This record gives sequence, C-alpha cells and structure tokens, in this order.
Amino acid sequence: MSIGHTLLGLLESGPRHGYDLKRAFDEKFGHDRPLHYGQVYSTMSRLLKNGLVEVDGIEPGGGPERKRYAITDAGVTDVRQWLATPEKPEPYLQSTLYTKVVLALLTHRDAAGILDTQRSEHLRMMRILTDRKRKGDLADQLICDHALFHLEADLRWLELTAARLDRLAEAVTR
Repeated sequence: MSIGHTLLGLLESGPRHGYDLKRAFDEKFGHDRPLHYGQVYSTMSRLLKNGLVEVDGIEPGGGPERKRYAITDAGVTDVRQWLATPEKPEPYLQSTLYTKVVLALLTHRDAAGILDTQRSEHLRMMRILTDRKRKGDLADQLICDHALFHLEADLRWLELTAARLDRLAEAVTR
C-alpha cells in the first residue's frame, strides 16, 4: 500500500493535522498495521517537498506547533493517476514454500510433512480470519475475504503439490 497516496486521498476531503491523518488512516486501513506517527510526519514532509501538499496553517499547542496540511492540485492529480493505475498481480513464481519443498526433497527430508504442517497453519489462519469476518464490519469482511481467497488458493496448491510429490522428487533429484 502506498502510504503517501493514501494520506493524499484522505486530505481530499479537507485539510488535516498529522494526528488526524494518522487516526483516519488507522480507522480505515490500519486494522492490522497502524501507522507510526513518525511514518505520518516523514511522509508528509516528503509530500510537502514534492509539492503534493502545502501547509494550510500552523497552530500553537502544548508541545510543538501543529501543522495543518492541505492537498495541492498536483496532489489531486497524483492520487487520480495512482487510482487509475492497476496494481501488478503478484504471481508468486518463486515462493518460499516451493523452495522449502524442493530443498526438503533434495536433502531427503520429509517434504510431505512440510506440506502438512503448512496446510495446518493455513487452516488455523483461515479460522481466525473467518471469525474476524463474522464479527467485523463491511470493511473488515472485505479485507478478510481477500486474505481468505489467497489462503484458499494456497491450499489448492498444497494439495496439488502433495499429489505430485513423487513426480517432483524425480524431477529435482535427477
């Protein structure tokens, strides 16, 4: 996720302080990985330097001065372009799991056991996500669905690989 673009998008509704941007980000997108304040302020500093935001006002506070940021026309254009650009699909052509299975075969270790252990871990995570989805709001449900669909695809791969393990062992140990 592009934190800069996300913060710019949040600014389109109106100027905000860094604290307010962090709170809005965490509420909408940071369920599992909230932003650190340092990330917000370093990102805003970079966006300011690149002309994508401007300081809309400075207010004195009990501590350091509070800057209120506003998105510039260049920032709006940048967000529009980012939203219109499709994300590159991640094909996972060199997955760590595949590497572990092949290395297990090459070193005469239990590749089937690795697949079984991974299947158990995937199922455990799927139970956690399904419970979270059941209790969550629409945003949480959609996030969990995305993760669950990926885990289901991984499970299909685990099953396929287990079914082809003998053939894979022959192919990699020639």
